[in-house]
Amino acid sequence: MLNFAFTTPLFAFDFTIPENLISAIIMIIVTILTGTLTTKIKRQEAMRAESEMERMRANLLRAVSHDLRTPLTTIYGSSSTMLDNYSLFSDEQKLKMLKGIKDDSQWLTRMVENLLSVTRLDNGNVEILKTPVVLEELIDSVLQKFRKRYPEHSVIIDIPEEFITIPMDALLIEQVIINILDNAVEHAEGMTKLCLKVFTLENKAVFEISDDGCGIEPERLKTIFTGSGGSQAPTDTKINSGIGLSVCATIIKAHGGNIQADNLRSGGAVFRFTLDMEESEDE
Repeated sequence: MLNFAFTTPLFAFDFTIPENLISAIIMIIVTILTGTLTTKIKRQEAMRAESEMERMRANLLRAVSHDLRTPLTTIYGSSSTMLDNYSLFSDEQKLKMLKGIKDDSQWLTRMVENLLSVTRLDNGNVEILKTPVVLEELIDSVLQKFRKRYPEHSVIIDIPEEFITIPMDALLIEQVIINILDNAVEHAEGMTKLCLKVFTLENKAVFEISDDGCGIEPERLKTIFTGSGGSQAPTDTKINSGIGLSVCATIIKAHGGNIQADNLRSGGAVFRFTLDMEESEDE
């Protein structure tokens, strides 16, 4: 560098000097090695990301195959039995079978909604279109849909009194909240209280859905958002909640937020996710 900066020719290498020639060769070798190493690291990162995506797809496919089979078998069995032996059943038995068909049909509808969301967000060309959404209106819409599904369950709401708007895809965030509420109703054994709390922390909105049920087995906390056994109740044959929670993670990640689950010291589980209050320049 001394010859390069302070001797003629200034800011140029004189390759008639052996030291300059050696320095140039070393710099070229270092540049090639650095470029090769950087390319290798980027390739490994891409392969790791693709491997993780394939693993999540495989988990989702296994869960879907299992989950679709059970309700479809029930619907087909109940409807066939009623058609073949309609006059042999009492009105009470018929209503019970029809209710089972209705419940499984609604469950399948939610499954399809979740799968459509995964398909939509799995396409790298699709971008989340965020619009400012009033928090109170979002919560009202969620509660209306939840009450239609579970009229016997109530949700304790705790949101700020001030007017708050959050940039988001409202339909997708509604689905996240409903999926988590569904998970609590279906799997939080012994639950007597279900709460939805929203508060602001710096430039983020924090959503918390908590219950006082059985909680989540510790070994499941690491995989609860992967679709590979994310339900709270290990004995439940339907693991749609796992798929639903996988969708939640996908949606929140697409919004640039974070989502996590944990057990409460007082008992029960809490699901927490964050959304930016303002859109960044990158978005």
